[in-house]
Amino acid sequence: MNYLTHLECGYCHKTLPFEKAWNLCPDCAKPLLARYDLDRARREWSRESLAGREATMWRYRELLPVWDRRYRLCLGEGWTPLHRAERLAVDLEFDNLYIKDEGVNPTGSFKARGLAMAVSRAWELGTTVLSIPSAGNAGGALSAYAALAGLEAHIFMPRDVPAPFIAECVSHGAAVTLVDGLITDCGRLAATGVKEHGRFDVSTLKEPYRLEGKKTMGYELAEQLGWTLPDVIIYPTGGGTGLVGMWKAFAEMEALGWIDRRRPRMVSVQSDGCAPMVRAFHAGAEFAEPWAGARTIADGLRVPAAVGDFLILRALRESHGTAVAVRDEEIMADTLRLARTQGIFAAPEGGATVTAFRKLREAGWIRDGEKVVLFNTGNAYKYIHLYPTDSEQTG
Repeated sequence: MNYLTHLECGYCHKTLPFEKAWNLCPDCAKPLLARYDLDRARREWSRESLAGREATMWRYRELLPVWDRRYRLCLGEGWTPLHRAERLAVDLEFDNLYIKDEGVNPTGSFKARGLAMAVSRAWELGTTVLSIPSAGNAGGALSAYAALAGLEAHIFMPRDVPAPFIAECVSHGAAVTLVDGLITDCGRLAATGVKEHGRFDVSTLKEPYRLEGKKTMGYELAEQLGWTLPDVIIYPTGGGTGLVGMWKAFAEMEALGWIDRRRPRMVSVQSDGCAPMVRAFHAGAEFAEPWAGARTIADGLRVPAAVGDFLILRALRESHGTAVAVRDEEIMADTLRLARTQGIFAAPEGGATVTAFRKLREAGWIRDGEKVVLFNTGNAYKYIHLYPTDSEQTG
């Protein structure tokens, strides 16, 4: 059973059939969103049916876009642990703190969810050659799932990404092109290859299905918390697919009758060396201007421009959330704090959420008694050059 009905532009609301492989809206060049018959799903599908299902993101398959189970690529992505962060909470003098650890996914990050879904759907629709610009983890995930499906993958990465990201892609058989510049420069070069060679673009929010993989984080969070949601979610934001996906999932679950209408306040955290969403949010803008001279140790946050900027900003405002910029020095200190208190060897993006929490707590924006979930989006092993190797360096 699958309840997918059509695609809808997230901006102009044009509807399109789902049987074709689309990228952006043909009218306004904004992201397309998968839509489902939620009224019918509410009548025919219950959350109780999830009991005993596989512990992967495919447990929510009725509201995912892959029809034929033969095309559901799976390496075990999803159903990541939600930790009650007791020692970190003591350190930060705050109760009711949780960490959703996406670093245990296949390929080491939350990107496995989105690319498993995008590659599965592209494969089902008959595409054979895929292309992506990537700051690291997305390229690794695409390479792995393309290998599993037997598809061709082309990855465009900044030349200065850490070597483990490149090795991962090459080892999975992908063609890797290193680019002098940022991920936006990679995107421009990848687009040329898409046009000239007929590759299918699976860039962030430039096709509708990566978002569907990422939205499963929202379903999992609700299920793991007994079909309730926290008061606050703090999320490291580059392209923003995870934040937008969870916001979409919450609306779907309410329509299904699985949760009530209460929503978390969503928080976008970025590095102060690349903070286009933070700047746009506090300026009251609908879109985010590209960030000049982007720099940060957290490669996943080094995204100067996001095609789904208006969807990110919309989720922040609808949720009464906020956006926070943090310094790289704070990010690394709090990444180590996360390791020492919770045993989670997090990527810098995960550490950034701890810094954002501290700032919001100090400002009184997060109140006593609230339930807060931090998202660690990846593990640290591909960033190993950033971490101390001498115990004297750590104090």
